[in-house]
Formats: sequence, C-alpha cells, structure tokens
Amino acid sequence: MNLVTIDFETYYDKDFSLSKITTEEYVRDERFEVIGVGVKLNEEPPRWISGTHDEIEAWLRGFPWASSIVVAHNAMFDGAILAWHFGIKPMVWADTMCMGRAVHGVEVSNSLAALAEREEVGRKGIEVHTAIGKRRHDFTPDQLDTYANYCLNDVELTYRLFKKMLQVFPAKELKLIDITTRMFTEPVLRLDRELLAQHMDTLVQNKQRLLEEAQVDTEDLMSNLKFAELLMKFGVKPPIKISKTTGKETLALAKNDQEFIILAEHPDWRVQALVSARLGLKSTLEETRTRRFMDIAERGTLPVPLRYYAAHTGRFGGTDKINLQNLPSRGENANQLKKAILAPKGYVIIDADSAQIEARVLAWLAGQDDLVKAFAEKQDVYKKMASAIYGKLEADITKEERFVGKTTILGCGYGMGAVRFKAQLKTFGVDISIEEARRIVDIYRQTNYTITALWRQAQSALVAMSRHEPAPLGVPPVLSLVPRETSIMLPSKLLLRYDELRFEETETGGEFTYKIRKGRTRIYGGKVIENVCQAIARCIIGEQMIRISKKYRVVMTVHDAIACIAPENEATEARAYVEECMRWVPSWATGLPLNCESGVGYSYGDC
Repeated sequence: MNLVTIDFETYYDKDFSLSKITTEEYVRDERFEVIGVGVKLNEEPPRWISGTHDEIEAWLRGFPWASSIVVAHNAMFDGAILAWHFGIKPMVWADTMCMGRAVHGVEVSNSLAALAEREEVGRKGIEVHTAIGKRRHDFTPDQLDTYANYCLNDVELTYRLFKKMLQVFPAKELKLIDITTRMFTEPVLRLDRELLAQHMDTLVQNKQRLLEEAQVDTEDLMSNLKFAELLMKFGVKPPIKISKTTGKETLALAKNDQEFIILAEHPDWRVQALVSARLGLKSTLEETRTRRFMDIAERGTLPVPLRYYAAHTGRFGGTDKINLQNLPSRGENANQLKKAILAPKGYVIIDADSAQIEARVLAWLAGQDDLVKAFAEKQDVYKKMASAIYGKLEADITKEERFVGKTTILGCGYGMGAVRFKAQLKTFGVDISIEEARRIVDIYRQTNYTITALWRQAQSALVAMSRHEPAPLGVPPVLSLVPRETSIMLPSKLLLRYDELRFEETETGGEFTYKIRKGRTRIYGGKVIENVCQAIARCIIGEQMIRISKKYRVVMTVHDAIACIAPENEATEARAYVEECMRWVPSWATGLPLNCESGVGYSYGDC
C-alpha cells in the first residue's frame, strides 16, 4: 500500500476565508481557486504543481490514489477539494490533526505548527500570510517559488508527523478517521429545501406568536426577575452566579454570562426565542441553522461535518457551523430539520441508538452485578429503581414514578447530590422537595453500593496519579493508570488525560485540578467515572461503527447512535445486521450487556 501526503494552497482574502465561512461553503464557492498543490509519494521528495484546473487535475491523476493511504493535516478540507473539484477518492484517508487530538488531547493546540514543534519534526513557515488576496496569476515567478517551498515544507511536516504518531496510534482509530472524513468529503445525504423553507416560515411565525402571547415587551426581556420567570415557565432553571459585589448568589443573565449564552442553543425553540430576543439577535439558533441547511441544499448534497476526537473523552463533536450533534429533539416542529435530511434515491437511512449505554457500562465497570443482570435480562431497570424509591411493586409504578426512576439511574451514577438532582428533575417539570431529593439519592447509593465504591476507588486513583504511582480502577484489565502521564489507558489504547494533575488547598480542605485550555478545572472521583464511562461508550460505538461500515455506508453518528444507508430493497436485512452490530460486545468487554433501538426511513427524521 502506498502513502500519499497532500496539501492544497488556495485563494483567500479578508472576506473569503475559512475564518469567515464554513469549509463546505468555501470549497463550493465560485471564488474558490487552487493556487497549487504539494504531493509526496511514499518517501520520495514532495513535488509541487501550479497551473490551470485541467493541468493540476492531469498531474494529480498520475498518483496511485486507489491503492494509497492519503494523509493531510485537516483531511476534511483537502479531501473535499480532491473529491469535489478533481473527482479523486483515495482508498483510505488519514489526518494528522485528528491524530494529534487523540494522542495529545483536546486541551492543547493541534495545529500543524504546534504539532510539528511538539513532536520535533520541523518548523512551519509563515509565507501563507503574504498570499492573502492573490490569485494565481498575481504571483510573480519568484513569489510562486517561495509559496511552493512553503507548501512542500507543510507536506514534509505532515508526512513526518504521520510516521511518528503512527507508532503509538491504534489501527482501529485510523479506520474511524477515514469513516469520519468520508462523511464530509463524499456526501450522499440530500436536503429537502421545500420542507426547510416551510420550517423557516413556521419558526418565524411561532416566535412572533410566542412573544405576543407571553406579552413580552422590552421591559420584561431586560428585567432579570421577569425574564427568569419566563424561563421557568418553559421548565428552565435560570442560571446562577456569585456576585462580585455582594458575594451572594444572583441571576446570571448578562450577555457575557456563559451559562446564559448556552441557553441560546437550548433544544426548545421557545427558550431560544426568548434568549435571542433578550440578546437583541434577529434570529434564533434554529432559524440560523435552517437557513444554513437551505443554503447547502442550493449547492448540493449534505457533507456531514463531524469532528473526530472532539471531547476530552474522545467523543465526536459537531463542526462547520451545523452541529448535527445537537439537532433539537423537543418542542413544536422539533423534528423538521431531521425530516429534511434525506437518503439517496433508492436507499433508506437506518439509525440505531445504543440503549442506556453509559448506565450499562457503569454497572458493569463497577461490578454492580444485580444491575448488570437486570440489563442483561431486559428488565425495566427504571421501574426497579422506582420500586425501591417508592416502596411499591413494579407492577404498581406509575408513569411519573418510572420517570423519576429513570432520572435517578441516568443522573445519579456519577455522584450527583440532592441539590443538583432536584434541579435536574425540575427542568423536566417534576418538582420535589430537597428532603425528597436527598432521600432518593441516598436510596440510589445504598442500592448500588459497588458503584459508590467505584467513585471512592477513582478518588484514590487521582491521589495515586498525582504521585505518579499505579492504582486499580474498575473491572480489570479494562482500564489501567499511566502514572507518568497522569492519564488512564482506555480500551482503544488511547489516553484519557489529566495533564498537570495536582492537589490544591481550598477553604473547604482541598481538591484535585488539571490543566485545560482556559486554565485549570476541578476533578474528583465521580467525575473521573463519568469521563471513563463516556470514553468506554465511545470506544464501543467506534468499534461498532467499523463493523457496520464493512457492509453499509455509515453517514452519521450522534452521541451513542450510528446512522447508515442501505438499498431500500435490503432494508429489513440491513436493519437486522445493524442491530446485530450494535449488540456486539468487544472482547475486552466480556459480560457487558448491550442493547439498541433502531428505526428505518427515507428521511433521518422518520427513523
């Protein structure tokens, strides 16, 4: 198998650049132009070409793409150019930026310049800054030579990075990078522009009606107390902060309060509408995203922008300004965006969601055998929890009581206290006293004593890691501490990092913290277990995605769900195969009871 390293240099100016518009919009724009491209085949010196589109395409066709691993730094960008402008689709894609996030963590820069310096493979040039606003014909021969050398250096750096990180990078994760890259560079999903236009009209009308019916005026929007009352009307607990003036709790509803800003992305469009109106924004997130979908539909199929290893735990994330990871799922017309995402003609979309995977992983990792057994036997674990809470037979548990049981199982597994548990229930419209919340939390902890023991074990692991000492964590040998790295080795063989972990004295005694981009953040036993369970779930989903991709094209993953396409005449067979893959347990997870729910439809919203 050959190794081809590639880097495109393209026209950009102060308004037309990846800092101003999305990758999809940039590469598909009529202003787009390739200035030149550098390519390295195996260990040969990298080569450069600049010329007309036809000259560049003819030159590119001389490389063995169909039998090559092709590596780029940001393959989503270079791959889109290669496929959309030159019709070239290589055998396998690799991406050093993605690899960097997985190897070095997401809390440090993984730009080509930063990675090259960190891995000591060379230094990136700065000549790209002199190319702003220049079309190919604007370069003098000397300037073009200088730009060529800049590009060829990037190609060489990318090649060296790939070869060096490959020594510690798991092969399965390379496959995931390839699958993720092709979701964007080889798009197959269509968008229903007419349905999107109807949805946009409905959003605008509903927002206006909401503000009128709520009798909201400027005074209401700007009054903290009145605005807080509006949020609570829709089941949202107003964010709180500590006042720098008084030192007491106060509402966090200022335009620079992070928790308030986050509400602009709330799943309920009504909350979005209120927040955007208070912020003085013309459009809600839902309107902006719908408009973006409509614009993409004008240009072609939907490139699915998925960020490999976006989170600390390795989970995927959204990117390119259409975060498919948080499409709305609640509220009026919430499913319309999903309904607008269509399978290719002659195909169906199969969407399979791994059922309660984090709760299952937690019970299994902690050795909570009774809960593992209940999951394995497909018992209603939410009713069982509710039965313990209310002292009633499972057959007598009401729908509301089961919901409390569900929230308890899914919410209390990582050490959540009574105050947060009460607040979480209230966001779903269930209001209980703090005493009742405390009683329920205590029952959960008494019932699931090995889970609480796992939190304590994780706290001891933090102590050990901070001293660069080994310690056990969970069911062996799934996890192992890497003391010198203050990290936990995951089943994927990648690290869950707690860089510069240390204990810091506080007024209440002290706490562990570790370094992140914005400074330092607190970490404790329950949070470690939350990180670990999410990371293990991601390892499982990744392996299942690879299995599905052997037979059917994976087009999306959202949290613990995987979506693929299959010929419509194979829908039943394909669904059975996908469910089989989603229930498959890796060899390192023997005894973990997995299950899934799936749906099939011509649109993503119908699954």
